[in-house]
Amino acid sequence: MKKLIAFIITAAMLFALASCTKPADEKVTVNSDGEYTVGICQLVEHPALDAATKGFVDTLKAEYGDKVTIIENNAQNDTTVCSTIISNLVNKKVDLIMANATPALQAAVGGTRKIPILGTSITEYGVALGIKNFSGTVGKNISGTADLAPLDQQAKMVKDLFPEAKTVALLYCSAEANSKYQVKVIKDELVKLGIKKSDIKEYPFSDSNDVASVAAAAAKCDVIYAPTDNTVANCAGAINGAIGSTPLIAGESGICSGCGVATLSIDYYDLGVATGKMAIKILNGEMSVTDMPIEYATEFTKMYNPVKCAQLGIDTAALEAAGYVAIDMGDEK
Repeated sequence: MKKLIAFIITAAMLFALASCTKPADEKVTVNSDGEYTVGICQLVEHPALDAATKGFVDTLKAEYGDKVTIIENNAQNDTTVCSTIISNLVNKKVDLIMANATPALQAAVGGTRKIPILGTSITEYGVALGIKNFSGTVGKNISGTADLAPLDQQAKMVKDLFPEAKTVALLYCSAEANSKYQVKVIKDELVKLGIKKSDIKEYPFSDSNDVASVAAAAAKCDVIYAPTDNTVANCAGAINGAIGSTPLIAGESGICSGCGVATLSIDYYDLGVATGKMAIKILNGEMSVTDMPIEYATEFTKMYNPVKCAQLGIDTAALEAAGYVAIDMGDEK
């Protein structure tokens, strides 16, 4: 009898635990009344992410006009704020979430398994979401667009523009998984191009508080490479002041405009447009987010920073002859 009672109690406890556990997958639902509310969580303000958000918003507004309400939020580079933003959007029962940058995507994935999520400005989804042997489709309620430019070509840019360089510094934020991924690939590509592994030195910083001191240390090398990295982008001004006359090759145009000499970059506005078109397919019921593969940029542009090149005495005519175009520096002199 005691064994029977113990068995019944154990079974009841297991049933109660199963009842309280959130199911692994929930049905992804989309509003179908023709009017939509879309929430945006952008990690931080900087030119690349701003452009992606603008392209996304412009595309939805062009399609739906006043029938779409867009709630824009910026986390000011605070991952905790990203989670708060996502919780608020889930509570508002938005029809779709656009997560701009990896920490925003991670917060969204942790916040809902029911609302469709589209990431943008994500370098590598397998790395961002911890998916081994990533096939190109996340599944569940997640898809989006990637901003990864060809890293082998960026490595070649370092070698082509500064052939006399003996040492290369890799400057990045150690808190960003996608930055670690890019640095690993770039290092391998530089070795293939003939640079000794011992002459490629990593200079990781943990956050914005130590970026200037780490950048100053990196400037002791002949040339610096900085990958597509949100903290680098947000601190480009501080980096520019710290590296002095040491040239920097950047992973994207926003970083390049702040502290770099040249880059091979995508157009982030176009990336936002592509993400917006994916959102329209989801909202119109033309395609399920579950079946959507990640979309990658197909066009890349060699760009140079005319202000930085002038400061360092780099021949911009030669750059243009090699296919580079000048970054629009706005009010920069």
